[in-house]
Formats: sequence, C-alpha cells, structure tokens
Amino acid sequence: MENNTTPNTPEIAKSSQIRIDVHIDKDNMPALIEWNADDADFEGKEPAKAMILSLFNGIEQNAMRIDLWTSEMRVDEMNLFMFQTLATLADTFERATNNKELAEEMRDFVHHFGHRVEVFGDDHVH
Repeated sequence: MENNTTPNTPEIAKSSQIRIDVHIDKDNMPALIEWNADDADFEGKEPAKAMILSLFNGIEQNAMRIDLWTSEMRVDEMNLFMFQTLATLADTFERATNNKELAEEMRDFVHHFGHRVEVFGDDHVH
C-alpha cells in the first residue's frame, strides 16, 4: 500500500469513506442526491435535497466547493439550510481558531440572516 503522508502528517490509524451519489436528469440538473458513510449510524443510502461540500487545498491555498440542490428543494428549505450551515460555520470557526469574538460577530450576522429569511417562529426571542 502506498504511503500518501507528508512529514507533517500523523500516522493514519483508520480510514473511512463518505460516498455521495448525484443522479442527473436529462437537463443535466441534480434530480436525486444520496449519501452514505462507513461510520454512519444507519444502513443504506440517505437522501438529501441539497449539499454543500467545501475542501481546502493547503498547497494551493484555496477553497474548492461543490454546491448542489434538487428541484424538490423549496425556497423555505433553502433558507433554513443556509441558516443552519452559516450557524455551524461560526461554531467550526470558533473551535478551529479559538477566536470567540469573531465567531460571535458571525453568529450575530447569522441571527440577522435568520430573521431576514424568516426561519424563526413568532415566539423567537434574541
């Protein structure tokens, strides 16, 4: 087996695959997105209406992304999906950098976004 590690990469103890199947319609648009993973707590494939995959290339210092959604994805669902994604990005940023102040600024924007796209119920208090 080929060793794909660099001197700064720790020894690999385990590998796990995440598979994403994108079924395309005759107009070359995503008709169905399904995924599964070796470590998932379910059997088979799980459907998804949308996905955002972001990868960072450390050598080229750039982000690569794939964002897809099916025609079944409603605007209100996209609003909620984007709100939840932005919220988790703020959490990820804080865990990765320990920059609580900027993470809170991100969360303030996410909260503003949530109000603008009306993802909160009438009883929401901030």
